[in-house]
Amino acid sequence: MSQKIDRRMVLRGAGAIAIGLPFLEEMCDTAVAAADSARLIPERAFNLFFGLGIPAPLQQEGFEGVLEPLKPLRDKLLILRGVDHVRADEKGINAHYDGATAAFTAEPPDGEAKAGGPSIDQVIRHAIHPGGLPPGMVPTLVAGTFFRRSRVGRYVHSYNFNGTVAGTMQERPRDLFERVFGRVNVDEMDDPKQQRLRRSVLDSVLEQYRHMVGARSPLGATSKTRVNEHLDRIREYEQRAYGSQAKMPGSPDSPDPSILLHGGSADPGGEGIDITLDELVNEWRLMADLYATAVKMDRARFGSLTFLAAGERIRLQGDYHYEDRKVFVFDDAKQRNASGSKGCSHEWWHEFRENQENQALRAHAHLKMRELAYFLNALDDSDAVDANGKTILENSLITISTESGDGRHNDVQRELSGVFHAITGAKGRFRTGEILDVNSEGIDIYNTVTSAIGAQYKMGPKERPVNVVDSLLV
Repeated sequence: MSQKIDRRMVLRGAGAIAIGLPFLEEMCDTAVAAADSARLIPERAFNLFFGLGIPAPLQQEGFEGVLEPLKPLRDKLLILRGVDHVRADEKGINAHYDGATAAFTAEPPDGEAKAGGPSIDQVIRHAIHPGGLPPGMVPTLVAGTFFRRSRVGRYVHSYNFNGTVAGTMQERPRDLFERVFGRVNVDEMDDPKQQRLRRSVLDSVLEQYRHMVGARSPLGATSKTRVNEHLDRIREYEQRAYGSQAKMPGSPDSPDPSILLHGGSADPGGEGIDITLDELVNEWRLMADLYATAVKMDRARFGSLTFLAAGERIRLQGDYHYEDRKVFVFDDAKQRNASGSKGCSHEWWHEFRENQENQALRAHAHLKMRELAYFLNALDDSDAVDANGKTILENSLITISTESGDGRHNDVQRELSGVFHAITGAKGRFRTGEILDVNSEGIDIYNTVTSAIGAQYKMGPKERPVNVVDSLLV
């Protein structure tokens, strides 16, 4: 009979390397599991952002329209329509800034690099862990695939109580990998690139790994297999993140190194960049896989993940398929018959009209939902099951939002009203499997959510009363 091991078992290597194990049956005393499962499941809160938004009229189509990729997850999501962020309007700016900063804070921006208050994840983090998180965890994990960078609020969506960013943005897969797993220190006399090809973060925990899967391991056969698969997956992600062709026998081939632009070159003068659908999706999915693995390993419980920045300017090209059908052929510059910023997908939102087909906008929004669903599914698979038999997706609070309810800058009420939101059940606290027309201010929705998870802090102006949105609650 295998012995019980700690819920947060970690294989530790040199320096900052820490490889957490997935949840295993030996981590739970089955005799008390049913009664004590809530204690074994940590509180988690993540903000999932996508740029440019979904015009409110398109939200009315439900899963028959651009929300179709979320349909397989509909029983685990609560879709919220009619969320209003108008109180976050800053005169003379627009929703690319105001709406993006209001996402998850319900506050207007406080300058170019600060929000007006904390984000949902940080309110919950400090309520649950006032003395700090357990040792060895990433305090707040912030990552994303994005290009537009003129203001921090375009792409960072996790904020401290004073409005400063809650974590360093990880925008390159290798940086995210090292933030989660640590970095192997190389010999200064050796060539770092060649050293990297020969060594892995897993090499530094090799002896512990051999013990965990060997004859004297505290694990049973099923758990040993799961540990093997878990570490194989980490090896695969590392190879993908570094574009390394060195591989262990039997491990998958790694794709070509990322060629996406980062930093200032990703937003040259705000005029946008040319990118193929494959380039965008391949990098995003590696980031999503790495982020999901950090959550599964209990290395991260709070933070944010961004798929495309607020007001993103890209000229996308490529055939777009969903399931077994071709949805659209992206060729923004040609379809817009324009170059530079005017040839970017950004402009489809500014030209949205309820009485028109809006075919290109629909295809871009559908793509965004497909890629968000990719991340959500990574937290809902057989490798993401918690002690209560539910998945991490079901047990966590994942808040999904965006910057705008329309996209046309000439009407603040329309632009900052009807902003798409969705939340997960958070251990059954919130209703799921529905589309609700809440017709409420974002500040009330956010306070309802944080309060239900145990936070006493009230987001927004202190003199403003909290109006609980009961329709969210079970």
